[in-house]
Amino acid sequence: MATRRRLSPTFFGGLRAREHGGASGSSRATAGLPYLADLSSNPGGRGGGVIAVEHSGDPVIPFAISFGKTAQTCNLLAVADEDGYVGLYDTRRRLPSTSSSLEKSAETRVPDWVAHNNAIFDVCWIKEGSQILTASGDQTVKIWSVGNRKCIGVLSGHTGSVKSLSCHSSNPELIVSGSRDGSFALWDLRCDPKSPNSHGETCLTDNTNSMNKVVLHVRSSAVVREAHSPIQRNRTRSRAKAASTSITSVLYLKDGVSIATSGAADNVVKIWDTRNLEVPVSNKNSQAGALPLEGVKHGISCLSQDSYGAYIAASCMDNRIYLYSVLHVNKGPINVYTGSKIEFFFVKSAISPDGTHILGGSSDGNVYLWQVDQPESVTAVLKGHEGEATSVDWCASEVGKIATSSDDSTVRVWSTKKMDCTNVSSPTVIRKRAIAPNTEHRRSITHEPAATTSRGAVACARGDGEQQSGCHSPLQPRG
Repeated sequence: MATRRRLSPTFFGGLRAREHGGASGSSRATAGLPYLADLSSNPGGRGGGVIAVEHSGDPVIPFAISFGKTAQTCNLLAVADEDGYVGLYDTRRRLPSTSSSLEKSAETRVPDWVAHNNAIFDVCWIKEGSQILTASGDQTVKIWSVGNRKCIGVLSGHTGSVKSLSCHSSNPELIVSGSRDGSFALWDLRCDPKSPNSHGETCLTDNTNSMNKVVLHVRSSAVVREAHSPIQRNRTRSRAKAASTSITSVLYLKDGVSIATSGAADNVVKIWDTRNLEVPVSNKNSQAGALPLEGVKHGISCLSQDSYGAYIAASCMDNRIYLYSVLHVNKGPINVYTGSKIEFFFVKSAISPDGTHILGGSSDGNVYLWQVDQPESVTAVLKGHEGEATSVDWCASEVGKIATSSDDSTVRVWSTKKMDCTNVSSPTVIRKRAIAPNTEHRRSITHEPAATTSRGAVACARGDGEQQSGCHSPLQPRG
């Protein structure tokens, strides 16, 4: 146990090792960490266990999970499901085993509430964990107060299910959302709200209906439509076309001005400069190098980034996860990870906060773990789910704790040992910054052979990632 505690800080020190010692230093720092082999979702003093997602005894499928991102919420796990519920679970509690998870589901849940009358596809913690955003099939994003579970705002204007959310790294008032309607929208929560709707909920509304514009501005927000439209070779059914143009993931990059998006229509990651979204985008340029390859599934299920913004990981429907360096996206992916099966867009992956590992769900029911600097082999395969393993997340403040969800209507919390939120501070001396030329407002990167569509430099990310000690839940009084 003592050995693991000495090694734990290296989990959040990988970037420091790369900065001072190069790739070999990172390899030495992360290779063979014993906690990776010890991950377990079995209960019994290790902090792991199984959460049954159910309502009134009826199992439901979880669609999105997210650990809190601050010291106060680091062990709270938000779980959103197909019935429109959000449940919060305190992972410091002793979680049950598979056999007793359904029986004890109410004991493990802190609160839950009906957030939408439709499926929820993504959740996002904002404002020091005091609020949660939910993205739903009802075409809206709602803002919830964690303390009293009250809706305090609605973002409406998308004409399809909202699939993905991301907030600005340093300004929680700035949000980006991506939708099945093929658009992504930027929202500034500081803008004056509209009148309350019939449910007494305040709405920030995109009231622009013109579909022939590439970029639409609504008050303090902006909408980019047809961000990942495929090249039309022949006329297709409207329903199939709508599905293929869907935005699958959005990321507010750590530089604070760039947004990355991915879609179901292509294998391209597009990077946008939010300061110049009014610049029209040529369809020809946006599709350059994105022609379908015979026999290869297209689409990216999700994007993720580390807490420093050094990397972007993209899970593709060709059963590969591609890793890009934000500083050098023009060079294409720096690593490719294989082993998992990504057969549906619900299968996600996530790079660790320190950028040293990638965690991925899989259609075969397993969860896969890779070391970033060792793409040639899978570090660990976590077994236990009885259905497709979908969403995954890292507990940013506790070394060796992760969460995974599955179509078997469970969420598994994996851990090496039971421990409270540790004071593992990320290095604050790391600051990377690159200035993008003003002439380049939109860039694309692709992992298809001979299909690089990158244009221009990429603004580098920054972030201090500093963690605070302690982990008091905002939902309960201090003991």
